[in-house]
Amino acid sequence: MSERDDGLTHLDADGRPQMVDVTKKDGTRRTAVAEGRILMEAETLSRIVEGRTEKGDPVQVAQLAGIIGGKKTADLIPLCHALPGASVEVVLETDAALPGLRALATATYKGKTGVEMEALTAVSVALLTVYDMVKAVDRGMRIEGIRLLRKEGGASGSWTLDEA
Repeated sequence: MSERDDGLTHLDADGRPQMVDVTKKDGTRRTAVAEGRILMEAETLSRIVEGRTEKGDPVQVAQLAGIIGGKKTADLIPLCHALPGASVEVVLETDAALPGLRALATATYKGKTGVEMEALTAVSVALLTVYDMVKAVDRGMRIEGIRLLRKEGGASGSWTLDEA
């Protein structure tokens, strides 16, 4: 594996994709937190809160889908390492001011590579699931603001969005 001077670890010196070699790294506890939101019509949010959705409870299904999505990140993003045993938690909360739902995902792992992509994937899949479950009543919903809030662990240490 050849290294680049510009820090792009997923490309070799010739610009070809490469899997990052983590075999020489020490295993540490790593955590990443990501967020996102889905905006919708106020009536759509009311239907979710009141349990008036035809496909079931979008919040519970989205939480489960987000967890599964986070654990399957390596199946979706070609150069992500599989992280067996990683923990993924997803919480969705209603926000009448949007109106819509906010999603927060936390991924934790003890190993040689980070979990930022797992947290970001979990949020994305959770919000896409909400869209799928209520699109029949509101096709204009908008998913936005998906971003990493913080990460801890690994050689690069801690990072927080507010401090970036």
